[in-house]
Amino acid sequence: MLTAHKIKILQSLDKKKFRQKYNLFLVEGNKTIKEIPSSHYKINEIYTVNPDEFSVENVHITPVSPTELKKISFLQNPKDSVAVCELREAKTLPHFSIQLILDGIQDPGNLGTIIRLADWFGIEQIICSEDTVDFYNPKVIQASMGSFLRVNIVYEDIQAYLQNSSSAIIGTDMDGKNLYQCSFPEKFSLVLGNEGNGIRPKTEELLTDKITIPRFGKSRATESLNVSMAAGIILGQIFSEK
Repeated sequence: MLTAHKIKILQSLDKKKFRQKYNLFLVEGNKTIKEIPSSHYKINEIYTVNPDEFSVENVHITPVSPTELKKISFLQNPKDSVAVCELREAKTLPHFSIQLILDGIQDPGNLGTIIRLADWFGIEQIICSEDTVDFYNPKVIQASMGSFLRVNIVYEDIQAYLQNSSSAIIGTDMDGKNLYQCSFPEKFSLVLGNEGNGIRPKTEELLTDKITIPRFGKSRATESLNVSMAAGIILGQIFSEK
């Protein structure tokens, strides 16, 4: 039964401190929820308007009305189901090929899109600075469209991490080398900076190379690209060489 107390707890999971307090986060939508059992994540319970859609071992499935679903959903137009899942402590994997380093990304939609891009291009790991938005944020989870299940996402002191890196560290910079004239090594870290301020100076000092996406339009009205858009362009170019 979806009690008032339970609703209050689930509604509180839009805040990081409550996600950590209860060790829980929400995933919405049947398609993504059905992928969870084959991932490293554990579902505690599912609230759904279509209980016949699910057959998950050891998971309590509670039928709810559309009105009840709306009370626990973070979407303006709720989907069919909400799964309550346990947080997991991710560990940094060895760096084998290409990985992303995010330096202070703040917008949940940007992080979710970057996670989805990583999954699309087969990038297994994203290392986030400690001040990057929490990837368990409901807007990040939604924007990733299930890709968070397949990408290892960890939070680190990225400057300490990069100082110990033995591979190339390539960052985006307006004064960097033309992306389309670059040859990329087999193994490197691609650093993407904050939406407004870019890569912070202490991180920039650790870069071995800088790249930029050249502007072909005659108008100079557009000063910069959205960070997730830039990530897509850069990754598309990198993988076009493979």
